[in-house]
Amino acid sequence: MNVAKPRNKLLDYLAYLAVRLLAMYAHMWPLRSSYDTAAWVGNLLFRIDRRHRRRCLGHLRRSFPDWDEPRLRQVARASMRSLAYLAVEVLFTTRLITPGRWRRHIELVNQAENIRLLLGGRTPLVYITGHFGNWEVVGYTMAALGFPNVAVARPLDNPYLDRYVRGVRENRGLKILDKKGASEMVEDLLAANGAVSFIADQDAGRKGLFVDFFGRKASTYKAPAIMAIRHDAPVVVGYGRRLEEQYRFAITVHRIIHPREWADRDDPVRWLTQEYTAALEEVVRTAPEQYLWMHRRWKHRPKGEPQAGPDGVA
Repeated sequence: MNVAKPRNKLLDYLAYLAVRLLAMYAHMWPLRSSYDTAAWVGNLLFRIDRRHRRRCLGHLRRSFPDWDEPRLRQVARASMRSLAYLAVEVLFTTRLITPGRWRRHIELVNQAENIRLLLGGRTPLVYITGHFGNWEVVGYTMAALGFPNVAVARPLDNPYLDRYVRGVRENRGLKILDKKGASEMVEDLLAANGAVSFIADQDAGRKGLFVDFFGRKASTYKAPAIMAIRHDAPVVVGYGRRLEEQYRFAITVHRIIHPREWADRDDPVRWLTQEYTAALEEVVRTAPEQYLWMHRRWKHRPKGEPQAGPDGVA
């Protein structure tokens, strides 16, 4: 049994103060300057962070075997910039996504059926997204528009930063549930025809359900599929794609999977998990540079396959 090392409270608090100081300075300068700084930070990380650079490139090589090395490096570098952009965008979200200003920054795409289901209030909904573009702005915007939603998320390791980020996330009504112990609350929510969101492209460990993602088996959490099937909840696969480096996004519904589609399947949990994972892959292929390739998506392997190396690449 692995026992987590106790965290250094002083270092955690200093990191929190640094983020708050950064947020203060970011709001003193034009938005363009913040994006330029984030781009510089992302490019610098690509140069000096060997471990994450190797992981990005390793995942990209296996996912796009026909790409040449210059393209692989270009997309890996852009992926690290994308993460830096997201960090900056979180700082501006509460200021820019408001009832009076959101249209300047958000384009809603293919949302007609989703909004009809939300307004109807007669069916539970399970939302699925991945580490693509800006996943934070999706739930925040929908909550700001008056659609109540609950997101299941793992808390940040730094408790001070976790409280700060949670405050940003919940500023407009989005509620965050800790992934550990959230099952009962999610069950109650869906039973009451509520909506719940999952980031569903995280490695689920050795006991996860292995489904195809970019041509390789990836350990995936079964809970979203189990809950959707139990409550006959349509599964809405969506994302927030960055349109330009000026805080503009397309919040898009890529696919809605209805209960009738899995009703007669021999293994509906596996089928549904594979379907929304395949949908997430289709989303990533639209803009691979906006995916978090440094994430250890293929860390655990099925029995009989070599396990991932120390860089997390399988």
